[in-house]
Amino acid sequence: MDDPRDATIGEDATDGALEPRPKAKPRQGTMPRSPRATVLVVDDEEEICELVSYNLAREGYRVVKEHDGEAAVDRIFKSPPDLLVLDLLLPKMSGLEVLQAIRSEPRTRSLPVLVLTARGTEMDKLVGFERGADDYLTKPFSPKELAARVHAILRRTRGEETATPTKVGPFEFDRERHRVLLHRRELSLTPTEYRLLEFLLQKPGRVFSREQLLDKVWGLGYFGETRTVDVHVRRLRAKLGRESGLIRTVTGVGYAADVSGK
Repeated sequence: MDDPRDATIGEDATDGALEPRPKAKPRQGTMPRSPRATVLVVDDEEEICELVSYNLAREGYRVVKEHDGEAAVDRIFKSPPDLLVLDLLLPKMSGLEVLQAIRSEPRTRSLPVLVLTARGTEMDKLVGFERGADDYLTKPFSPKELAARVHAILRRTRGEETATPTKVGPFEFDRERHRVLLHRRELSLTPTEYRLLEFLLQKPGRVFSREQLLDKVWGLGYFGETRTVDVHVRRLRAKLGRESGLIRTVTGVGYAADVSGK
């Protein structure tokens, strides 16, 4: 009989008592790039938290859990995980407040965050991205999609070197510390903003469509709205300040990094 925890995760996936969680056995071929990467799952619904944790542990991740925003922030500041799976509707501190807190702290501002919530409107998603979320998954969802999203975020933020030179125009990359400097000023970027800038700078001047950026930066043949790209470009430009024009919009096509003459 199939394990009920393999079912679609959502409000209707938690009927009945949960059985004791068996020892996680990672399936061959699905181990994360960095074995035993730590994922913090924050959800006030204990059953949902257990379901998410069980399915991620089965993929080989070390999973820790919290059920309110304040406890999550305390744990993150004491011992940052490799990735945060965060519900928005939390007691004590909302998920958006948690995002704001960790993005305001230098030591945790680059922590990858997958927002997990029952909210599904485009506006809710855009607000999450505006506050610094790297990806968004709406309940109910399948365990396979959850694992794929987590794996993709960790792969693109932790393990893969790109062909981008250390210095491109006025930008300088410090990959060991996952930092980027603009005219020797450090930029406070989220992991996705960093990856987006890095990808655009691989081929300065080349125009990439929104669909190409979703596929190459977000990965998985990402099927999110193309406005996701617009939100991240807008946030990235704001952080570039007076140099915001380095990211050029090509109307009806997409975006390019224009560093010629800089």
